[in-house]
Amino acid sequence: MESRKESMRKILNYIEEHLEESVGLEQVAHAAGYSKYHVNRMFMAQTGCTIYKYIQMRRLTKAAEKLVRTDKTIVEISGEAGYSTQQAFSAAFRSVYLCSPGIYRRRGRFVPKQERFTLCGYDIFGGYGRTA
Repeated sequence: MESRKESMRKILNYIEEHLEESVGLEQVAHAAGYSKYHVNRMFMAQTGCTIYKYIQMRRLTKAAEKLVRTDKTIVEISGEAGYSTQQAFSAAFRSVYLCSPGIYRRRGRFVPKQERFTLCGYDIFGGYGRTA
């Protein structure tokens, strides 16, 4: 049986690799080889947030980065972030960044709201970083 750390590594890697796809708790749990209830409890215990909230925040952070560093339209970015309408994306973005995507883009400064989680001081994506 694999360790909790390995299970979390699988979960976090799966989420990062599928941020621009329709991914939910069931897909994450299947990739990790556990029930969705177990994965959700384990993730919450290790990170302090739900998988749904983590995915949402990671997507909004990636969207904020794209707003500042690419010329993609807000509609394109909202679709890549998993939102079916620009209005839904704008409302979610505004609730986290406290301004509209257009204003954020004009400011031209990327400020991440949800970095990738890391495990035990070692960033699962390489190097040392924040712990989860």
